[in-house]
Amino acid sequence: MKPISVVILNWNGLNLLKEFLPRVLDASDLEISEIIVADNGSTDGSCDYVRWMGLPLIRFDKNHGFAEGYNLAIKQIESKYTILLNSDVAPRKGWDTALLQFMETHPECGACQPKILSWHYPEKFEYAGACGGFIDRYGYPYCRGRIFGTVETDSGQYQTPMEIDWATGAALMVRTELYKEVGGLDASFFAHMEEIDLCWRIRLSGHSIWVCPESEVMHLGGGSLPMGNPRKTYLNFRNNLLLLHKNLPDSDRKKILFRRRLLDTIAWAKSVITFNFADAKAILRAHNDYRKMAPDVIPTNAKENLIANRPNILVKYFLCRKTRWSSLKISNKSR
Repeated sequence: MKPISVVILNWNGLNLLKEFLPRVLDASDLEISEIIVADNGSTDGSCDYVRWMGLPLIRFDKNHGFAEGYNLAIKQIESKYTILLNSDVAPRKGWDTALLQFMETHPECGACQPKILSWHYPEKFEYAGACGGFIDRYGYPYCRGRIFGTVETDSGQYQTPMEIDWATGAALMVRTELYKEVGGLDASFFAHMEEIDLCWRIRLSGHSIWVCPESEVMHLGGGSLPMGNPRKTYLNFRNNLLLLHKNLPDSDRKKILFRRRLLDTIAWAKSVITFNFADAKAILRAHNDYRKMAPDVIPTNAKENLIANRPNILVKYFLCRKTRWSSLKISNKSR
């Protein structure tokens, strides 16, 4: 059995598979990695293409979403490591070898990610993950190399491996048994921020999350929902509230959620003032649905607030003009 299963989740993404799947095969060491496509009930000929490529195919009868699709697929995986890889990612040579070596030499590491660069602008980091994810004290995600809409050029400034808060689901390597032990991705999220929730639970289990910049991939991004789509706005706002509700300790949950919902009210008002009524409606719906879902969310019984010492990224970015990750001076471990 090969030590790595690279699982690519697909839903009616035939064009993406034709563009990127051959690149994954070319860049991977097939002595250590098996490339598997898990299909979420596609009707566009994707499965026929995967069979023509001669690759293993896990086929579902309907679209289970990002989270449950991966959960169902990984139930069938027995390799030591699994890489969750988006269908719009083109790795660079040696990407899987570098990740494997890092995980093998860092037994405390539960999951890690490569450096994520833009497919269209390879000199720049990619929005979804960049060089490792962090969460501010009110739950706002940002990255080493990307804060809100400011994406940095990669000049080697973040080339050192570093412990992070979350690794992007675009290219996430995880210990397979640990993934199963902590419950995998939360299917109630459907899509967006479920990898942050997974990484939070992995950290609560006593493991760490890292970025390994020696491994590089290029990500197209926006393959499922493009930036500015009201559906994306809805999922991000709703799931961020679920993320905090689920993973904060009892002592901090109400206080932080109250402050976060006030900040979301400001975001809603901004959408109204700028006549972006679709986003305003999405934010309201996100909060309404969060209230309905919250009673059924089972907290992790966290004893520690893992984001307590993170900066307020809104203040740092918008008021202090700290637009580069390096200016935040976050002191996580690096090796």
